[in-house]
Amino acid sequence: MIDLYSKFNGLDKRCLIGIENRYDIGVILHYKRLRCETMTKEEIILIISDKLRLVRTEAGYTQDKMATVIGLSKKTLVQIEKGRVMASWTAAVAICALFKDSETLTTSLGGEPLEVIETIAREGIDYRKEKTLGGKIWWKDIKKTDEYILQQNLFSKHYRILDAEDYRIYSSFDEKSSRKRLDELTSN
Repeated sequence: MIDLYSKFNGLDKRCLIGIENRYDIGVILHYKRLRCETMTKEEIILIISDKLRLVRTEAGYTQDKMATVIGLSKKTLVQIEKGRVMASWTAAVAICALFKDSETLTTSLGGEPLEVIETIAREGIDYRKEKTLGGKIWWKDIKKTDEYILQQNLFSKHYRILDAEDYRIYSSFDEKSSRKRLDELTSN
């Protein structure tokens, strides 16, 4: 049995009973999504570790090439792909940055991989504007004004504020702080 609870104490302990292999991790994450719980840094690491082989094969890389590109030893890469160890946060960020157009990462994280990573890393902080697709896929509109829109990601459950031209200007996992920031923006 994989000792997930000791590494990922943010997960509900009841979800970990009977986990025999890393493929059962999807069940845990699906359970959390159904309960509308937000993703944590540990869960992002779990997902990326679980999908690393798919990302590598999607890119057409050998294990040697992939290890070199993301800055890991081949031995560590193989251990991650076999589910023996989890990727580090640094490796997860590197994978999301270098393979941001990966269909595997996009579908696993519910949209743009870098946006999910940035939201976790910069929780509740305004940061550079970045053009988005406006939330046509993966997003639910929470509140609209003439100038801004507050949306929630259907997978990771994080929130973002877009301006009228679909530039992202704020992201957070906290709905209350996201609504507060939207109110601040609309009152100016």
